[in-house]
Amino acid sequence: MDHKETLHSYLRIRRQDLLGKLDGLDEYDIRRPLTPTGTNLLGLVKHVASVQLGYFGEVFGRPSGRHLPSLDDDAAPDSDMWATAAESREDIVELHHFSAGHADATIEALPLDAAGAVPWWPVERRAVTLHRILVHLCVETAQHTGHADILRELIDGQAGFRPGDPNLTDRGADGWAEHHARVEAAARAASKTQP
Repeated sequence: MDHKETLHSYLRIRRQDLLGKLDGLDEYDIRRPLTPTGTNLLGLVKHVASVQLGYFGEVFGRPSGRHLPSLDDDAAPDSDMWATAAESREDIVELHHFSAGHADATIEALPLDAAGAVPWWPVERRAVTLHRILVHLCVETAQHTGHADILRELIDGQAGFRPGDPNLTDRGADGWAEHHARVEAAARAASKTQP
């Protein structure tokens, strides 16, 4: 596997992990804001889809032709980070699939050293290559998948990339409660001993 295939593979895996965070949840749980800034699962999926279209479309002169009302000048603030009641889960997931397909076509069509320009970046950083954008989107998607992982744990306790994730210790509810108590006790003890 060459460098482009490796990066593309990581991007595809993170996309699947992000979409998987919606599985088994009702409409309220995928939409409800779980942080003071309004972060929510469906909004993260919508945001990543929007970002992919821009970076693998406009940046390389390959616009998708898809209009995103959430990015219009008169759109509500941060409209790409949440779904309106009129936008269905299916709409957002379809947008994500469309975006991924468009991104994949760009990645497959261009060499890693293909030049592009990010119009929304400062002029001194605007010139990029496909390699740089692939790394950027791998990181961006992984960051938002991590956000989604935490949100999903807050909703129903499911943690990790998927049920049975081998990267998580298999503790069970009692084991996790014990672990949580141990971490809490250490935090409280440190707060008493640190200046």
